[in-house]
Amino acid sequence: MKLNLTDLGWNDFFEQQFAPYREQGWKPARLIRDNKISYGALLEDGANGFDEFEVILSGKVYHEAETDADLPAVGDWVALEVGGENGDNIIRARLDRQTCFSRRASGLSAEEQVIAANVSTVMVVTEAGPDHSPRRMERYFALISRSGAKAVVLINKADLFEDADNQSAAEELRALNPDADVHVISVKRRKNLKALKPYFRRGETVALIGSSGVGKSALVNLILGEDWQWVDEVNEVTGKGRHTTTARELLVLEKGGILIDNPGIKEVQMWTDETTLRERFADIDQLALQCRFQDCKHGTDAGCAIRAAVEAGTLGADRYEGYLKLEDEIAKLRKQRKKRQMTVERRNKRDHKIKARNRVDRDDLQRELKPRAKEHRSHE
Repeated sequence: MKLNLTDLGWNDFFEQQFAPYREQGWKPARLIRDNKISYGALLEDGANGFDEFEVILSGKVYHEAETDADLPAVGDWVALEVGGENGDNIIRARLDRQTCFSRRASGLSAEEQVIAANVSTVMVVTEAGPDHSPRRMERYFALISRSGAKAVVLINKADLFEDADNQSAAEELRALNPDADVHVISVKRRKNLKALKPYFRRGETVALIGSSGVGKSALVNLILGEDWQWVDEVNEVTGKGRHTTTARELLVLEKGGILIDNPGIKEVQMWTDETTLRERFADIDQLALQCRFQDCKHGTDAGCAIRAAVEAGTLGADRYEGYLKLEDEIAKLRKQRKKRQMTVERRNKRDHKIKARNRVDRDDLQRELKPRAKEHRSHE
């Protein structure tokens, strides 16, 4: 298949940024794989259209990145010097991202982890059984909303559950996010898979995410039309296959569209802000406006509209608890980010002072050597 830049997701947004790099003889490339110490990239290769090349990161790009999230990631467009130093293909710049789907890195870190860059759609695969979790999906919706991509949910394995259960799960998720597209499918039975076709269009990138064992790899195999990912027989007790994707990878589809396959996500750590949270829980915000007191703590305060709604059953207690938990996580994340920013600023000031002091010492040394040099020439 002969590709062009548009097939890979190139558009005017990237073209305008790339103009100064083109003048330096660098070429646009899209990153398809992160190999830890190098990257895989698709680069235009004359008559062959595009081919995959191994590329490395320049020291300048690495050192100018304030955080790991500023470094190139799968899905990014970069400016590439082909056959640069020692014949290496070197990333000289990363273009600004049109969208960025990310989460907080797992563990105690306050770092952002980029899952996929420049994606049009984030497609979450789940099921109506044990993996069904409205609270976890609220987190996904919050992250997808912040990314700027379209949210799509696939309720897979419809053949394993009653139709009423599948539809109930779908309606529950549609109620959480009316802007999201929710489809009930069965990869095994090839049920309702035509619903996926509109998302895989020329130049459009879809990031596929979800828990391990929900059928992501089987879906990727089906989309690619080959056994790209090995999938074991489904366990009769858990209903899950044993295979999971182990590395993030961008795949260009023969019939159009681009897919970024991701390993199963165990933790949906928040990386968002209060604004996104308010948008995702607008119903709770509206209730808060009806409280008798503006500083209502929504606990035992008199006239609390939120507590009244929970007691009346018009607001689910689990949804409200999920909201409070997310609000708390975001507040903690904000404090961690502020603390980290202060640390970075202190480090930058320290480095600036060291450089300034070294420059002064170097100037003093040069002034001291000049008279000696003159004296040496006079003796000659």
